[in-house]
Amino acid sequence: MPKKTPVLNKPRPLKKGEAGYGKKRKVVSVKNPATGNVKTIKFGDAKLGMKKGIPARKKSYCARSGGQKNTKNKLSANYWARKDWGC
Repeated sequence: MPKKTPVLNKPRPLKKGEAGYGKKRKVVSVKNPATGNVKTIKFGDAKLGMKKGIPARKKSYCARSGGQKNTKNKLSANYWARKDWGC
């Protein structure tokens, strides 16, 4: 049976039974342009609520995560978490 091709660049919630369930909130598959391989990135803490509808929380998260490396690199969890928050 051939392998299914993952949907690229579209985050989805982790399903029960998947590796990382209960530890991470979402997963996304991204194609590495340098190697051509597909990389699976898990991000977001499953135990913490995002509450991104509260402007003060969103402002604080975006300021906190903006100073880290890889804010523009699609192969990093920080990029996808910031995108999820709408930074």
